[in-house]
Amino acid sequence: MKSREDRLLARISVNPNIFGGKPIIRGMRIAVEHILGMLAAGDSVETILKEYEFLEPEDIQACLLYAHRSVAGESVHERIMGAPSR
Repeated sequence: MKSREDRLLARISVNPNIFGGKPIIRGMRIAVEHILGMLAAGDSVETILKEYEFLEPEDIQACLLYAHRSVAGESVHERIMGAPSR
């Protein structure tokens, strides 16, 4: 049984053919860094979800978890490299 964090991180994938291999959300052409930038600029989760109707609240949580793990020094990028897109 996967943990909640594992399920969230499974939403993040890396595809060398999309955005030069930057982490993206559920295989779509929206980068984790874009969502993090919006949050850092003060946009609310609600605003982001309205602007990108195809995103789900768990996608935002996944971006934050990815950032947290990255800053904590974990090798998250390698962990998700083989994760299939949802």
